[in-house]
Amino acid sequence: MSLIQQLRARAAEGRPVRVALIGAGKFGSMYLSQAPRTPGIHLVAVADLSPDRARAALQRVGWEPARFAAASLAQAVREGSTFVTDDAEAVIASDGVDIVIDATGSPAAGIRHVLLCCEHRKHVVMVNVEADVLAGPLLARRAAEAGILYSMAAGDQPALIAEQVDWARTIGMEVVCAGKGTKYLPAYHQSTPDTVWGHYGFSAAQVAAGDFNAQMFNSFLDGTKSALEMAAVANACELDPPADGLAFPPCGVDDLPHVLRPVADGGLLPRKGMVEVVSSVERDGRPVFRDLRWGVYVVFEAPSRYVMECFQQYGLKTDASGRYAAMYKPYHLIGLELGLSVASIALRHEATGATGAWRGDVAATAKRALRAGERLDGEGGFTVYGKLMPAADSLRRQALPIGLAHDMVLRRDVAAGAVVGWDDVDFDPGRQAVRVRREQEALFRAELGL
Repeated sequence: MSLIQQLRARAAEGRPVRVALIGAGKFGSMYLSQAPRTPGIHLVAVADLSPDRARAALQRVGWEPARFAAASLAQAVREGSTFVTDDAEAVIASDGVDIVIDATGSPAAGIRHVLLCCEHRKHVVMVNVEADVLAGPLLARRAAEAGILYSMAAGDQPALIAEQVDWARTIGMEVVCAGKGTKYLPAYHQSTPDTVWGHYGFSAAQVAAGDFNAQMFNSFLDGTKSALEMAAVANACELDPPADGLAFPPCGVDDLPHVLRPVADGGLLPRKGMVEVVSSVERDGRPVFRDLRWGVYVVFEAPSRYVMECFQQYGLKTDASGRYAAMYKPYHLIGLELGLSVASIALRHEATGATGAWRGDVAATAKRALRAGERLDGEGGFTVYGKLMPAADSLRRQALPIGLAHDMVLRRDVAAGAVVGWDDVDFDPGRQAVRVRREQEALFRAELGL
């Protein structure tokens, strides 16, 4: 049976999949818009630091107030309604919840929620790529030990890339490169929340009318979000990050097999099996022809002369040699697609992308010359951006992960473009997120022999 057939059967049997959403921001709101339209799904609870904001989100996406008027979690479970609360821990602990979605975007909150899901045996959909890159390899181990699924979020680009990589390998192709598109220029690494809307071309009226967060949008522009997403893909798909950060080559969909092949064959990759992000604009600002700004791709290699001939016979775009080809998806619908993860976990007992070995990390990197005594403001802020690097290099350099580079005070000056290290900041070793990250570092340092 297909997923929708199984969901309809669950609805007919009165056994809906019981879901809790933590975080009612943009991604969460997109899922909220679709959940009532999906049979066999009962959104039991929405937890947010601001319940009023969550209620406003529910109304904005079309919910009638009566649907989320439950006075308690127990009432919501019993009556098939939705409870709005600020108590995420109580929601995770509830016997009336099967699957928890973390869409908070907070690394510390994400770690806390996953560990609670392990304790209470709740499957978790990790929209929170920030937390996943900060400590996902360790969290995935904890989830496996607890017997729960720890899944990437369908609709988000890392899960879609993981799906394409799995497709290519399952049909016998070697994956050469996988990644996504974005709008990138080198100057964007210095972008701040004060400059972000000009780079995007949004007017003041557009910003005022939407649910836009300047620091969050800036994290997409300054390269941090791309670095985080490619680290997540590297960790889920057994692919390697570039040694010195993403190159963001300008590249349209027709040129993917030409650009994203090994240097030895005329491309830009140091070797096969990499992640990379392509830019939708040339370095001089001109638009790339047939760009992939909103999409994802996988480049793969024909294993034989016969397969190369098949590529040609069926019109597949290849490089000049005919060996390298690409498949791509031009768009993604982020939270609108999240229901696929919920259904896959509940009905097929399969994650939609799963973190594995620790291959990629994202280090806090100075946007400008920073001075001792300055306070870091984290992802998308004024002080640092995230740079992708191999996890082994991050461990050797004792790099401060971007997920913890918020509200820490510098102990010494850091040059513009330099990676911030643990020794450069004051930090509280007792914070849960710090403890978990340091535990992961110690574990993998021992496993890698560093």
